[in-house]
Amino acid sequence: MNKIKVMIVDDSAVVRQVLSGTLSEHAGIEVIGTAADPLFAMDKMQREWPDVIVLDVEMPRMDGISFLKKLMAERPTPVVICSTLTEKGAATTMEAMAAGAVAIVTKPQAGLRQFLLEATEELASAIRAAAQARLKRLTPKPPQPPPAPKLSADAILPAGGAGAMTRTTERIVAIGTSTGGTQALEYVLTALPRVCPGIVIVQHMPEKFTAAFAERLNTLCQIEVREAKHGDRVIPGRALIAPGGRHMLLKRSGAQYLVEVVDGPPVSRHKPSVDVLFRSTARAAGANATGIIMTGMGDDGARGLREMHEAGALTLGQDEASCVVYGMPKEAMKLGGVSREIPLEQIPTAILRG
Repeated sequence: MNKIKVMIVDDSAVVRQVLSGTLSEHAGIEVIGTAADPLFAMDKMQREWPDVIVLDVEMPRMDGISFLKKLMAERPTPVVICSTLTEKGAATTMEAMAAGAVAIVTKPQAGLRQFLLEATEELASAIRAAAQARLKRLTPKPPQPPPAPKLSADAILPAGGAGAMTRTTERIVAIGTSTGGTQALEYVLTALPRVCPGIVIVQHMPEKFTAAFAERLNTLCQIEVREAKHGDRVIPGRALIAPGGRHMLLKRSGAQYLVEVVDGPPVSRHKPSVDVLFRSTARAAGANATGIIMTGMGDDGARGLREMHEAGALTLGQDEASCVVYGMPKEAMKLGGVSREIPLEQIPTAILRG
């Protein structure tokens, strides 16, 4: 099996030194070079092109965003963003994700060396996911019209209990996604008109980044998009994105739907977890819901989507050809939770039709 060839581009000598040493210890990964900025990187990459680039977004001479756009236009290559966990860094990183990066790994401003030593497993997983990415699918054109231990959802919301309420005219759409999901969600949400069902979303993303992601989408979409807060109502024309580092559950109070934002252990190795959102949606909305599982690495959401299916919901999986990484939808298909698979291009219409 060929090793994944990695280039590290970061202006910090500490980052380059530590990551180069620790990543090289992982089976299946080979660091073929490091560079202090994109211009040095391009020179080295002409001699040996990497499979994956680990990229800082704030560097001298040429910033990571400009480099990323140039790269995606000339020779698309999977990129993992290694970004500082700050509000400013979050906004810049969202711009990088929109430009075609496929994953984010955060780094602190202090205690960097120790953090990098501890976080290489996370980075190695992100590199393996990125190496599987289908980059040609990252920036499709919207259709016109319409404009740790692996815990289950039991850790947050026990199985069983009361069934979902009877069918009503109020519909809810629950979406779960991971690697490649920022671009896929932008595609779907920007294609929706102002009048559409209320939407609840889990996108695997670190804390602070979900707020920047929601704010960016809100400026692009006709619908309202925001990071969810505890008690927010789910109403037509609004999409709520689960905050990084918290689980989000759908609840029903009388005729109204709302979300609960809660703490708890990672579920299916993620917080927020798609399984938690889907299980709560199955219970609160039943046949009034549509569940959609999109591009992503792993199997988070597969069991929850099956629960939605069993509760009478319409359940859709993004097809392999349009996924950046066909992991989560594949696992959901294997468990029998997907009513049918459709390409990304058809998801906005499916949301409107129900």
